[in-house]
Amino acid sequence: MPVDGFRLFQLAAQGFCCSQILIMIGLEDQGKVAPELIRAMHGLCGGMGRSGATCGVLTGGACLIGLAAGKGTVSEQAHPRIHRMVQEFLEWFEEAYGSLLCEDILHYKLEEGTDYPVKCGSTISAAYDKVQELLAAHMEPENEYEEFI
Repeated sequence: MPVDGFRLFQLAAQGFCCSQILIMIGLEDQGKVAPELIRAMHGLCGGMGRSGATCGVLTGGACLIGLAAGKGTVSEQAHPRIHRMVQEFLEWFEEAYGSLLCEDILHYKLEEGTDYPVKCGSTISAAYDKVQELLAAHMEPENEYEEFI
C-alpha cells in the first residue's frame, strides 16, 4: 500500500523523524501502537543522533523488516530469509540514493534541532514501498522443494 504523503507530512510536523515515521507507518498498517519502539527509533534519526552517518531511513527500513520477520521472543524463530531481505534492501537503497550516509544523500550537514528536510519524505515513501515489496516476495510460504528446483 503506498504511503500517504499527507500522513508523512503530519508526522514530521509533529516532530517525528525519518526512522520513527517509517516504523510508525508500518505499525499503523498492522493496527499496532508501540511508543517504546518509536522512542527507541529516535536514536537513529538523522544518521544516528543527527550525525549524518548511516541514513535513518535505511536503518529504519531494516528495523521495519525486522519487525515483520525478526525473532522477538525465546519461542519465536526469525524468518529464514530475514538477512537476505535486509541485504537486498541495503543494495537497493545504495543504488537508489548513491550512498548509505545521510549527509551524502542530503548534500549538507544536519544541524542540532528537529527540522527534517523535505527530501526525506520521498525517501521514506520509496523505502516503505521497497520494504513491502521485499516482505511480499520473501514472506510467502516457502515451497519445501524450492532448493531442488
